Amino acid sequence: MLTRRFGRTDLKMPILSCGGMRYQQSWVASADVSNESQSNVQATITHALELGITHIETARGYGTSEKQLGQILPKLPRDKMIVQTKVAPLAKPEQFENDVMDSLNRLQLPWVDLLSLHGVNNEAVLDWALRPGGCLERALDMKSRGIARHIGFSSHAPTDVIVAGIQDGRFDYVNLHYYWAFQNNARAVRQAAARDMGVFIISPSDKGGHLYNPPPKLVELTAPFSPMVFNDLWCLCHSEVHTLSIGAKLPSDFDEHMKAVEIVTQSGLDLRSLIAPIEARLQTELERALGKDWANTWFHGLSEWQTMPGQINALEILRLYNMAKAFDMFEYARSRYNLLENGGHWFPGRNAAEADKVDLTSALTQSPHARLIPKRLTEAHQLLSGTQQNRLQSEEST
Repeated sequence: MLTRRFGRTDLKMPILSCGGMRYQQSWVASADVSNESQSNVQATITHALELGITHIETARGYGTSEKQLGQILPKLPRDKMIVQTKVAPLAKPEQFENDVMDSLNRLQLPWVDLLSLHGVNNEAVLDWALRPGGCLERALDMKSRGIARHIGFSSHAPTDVIVAGIQDGRFDYVNLHYYWAFQNNARAVRQAAARDMGVFIISPSDKGGHLYNPPPKLVELTAPFSPMVFNDLWCLCHSEVHTLSIGAKLPSDFDEHMKAVEIVTQSGLDLRSLIAPIEARLQTELERALGKDWANTWFHGLSEWQTMPGQINALEILRLYNMAKAFDMFEYARSRYNLLENGGHWFPGRNAAEADKVDLTSALTQSPHARLIPKRLTEAHQLLSGTQQNRLQSEEST
């Protein structure tokens, strides 16, 4: 398996990581685990290590995941693995430390290579982490005591919040979203690289477009690669990116990603040139479906949901609208859209149900599409609304 230096941690990070959210049996951490489920996790970890995927990543909030890994990892050579868990920062740092120690107890490990402050998704949680005497100070103290080798944070926040965490200067790495279908965090990736931080990409296949089950139109547009392989290559052509989380549910879930690894491993291959024709086809189709002007400038002058009238998350809604209209990514767009108002700080802002009743004029003065956006938001709601989606539940979901 090809590795990349994980920033200033100096860890040799495999370009694929084994994420621990999808194979867990239950979102209730105390739930009993069946023999069948435990055997599947054992097979998944075994296969990952056989492939050279030595980074095993999980979180306290992933239900039974830590407990199930705790039956496996202590029996494996510790110096052959990079183990990461993630724990949410809290208003009370002492409770955060208790949670970290409980996670280690679940994992049955005395220390982890990587400890992330999980879900730094807004300014309030960022403050819990960064303020004097806060959770980051507590994590760094645990690092000095050998409980964790390196400290980072994971975030689904707006880019400005992520950049604030990066610019603090005390984190060694960051877990964030950045892939073909969501390129908003390019600035955060550059900022992390400038500070020699490790960069871990969250959920490129699921949150990146439901690429385990792509629509035929997207399959056609990304040929000769599958959408999943194309997206892996898109991420990995950025040298600032060090690893992609593969949230495997079954051992076979690694197979398609290994096709991307084989390509990246080829000596002298220019990944950017390889995927450039596919990017051009995707852009051409976006412009054909939605108009060239809209395709290239729809986001200009749009602010984050906090300052939009009615707190409508226009940036995310219109991104999903574009994915659905141009690439037939309806399942993906609907699943994400219907998380709005149900995902807490993991998926904030309101949907567009009231877009035709809210005066957006003041928020669109810098937009070249001020007259069109209210109509597009209303159309997006009609196109994407359906059964409300609840974020996958965990103790860190609030």
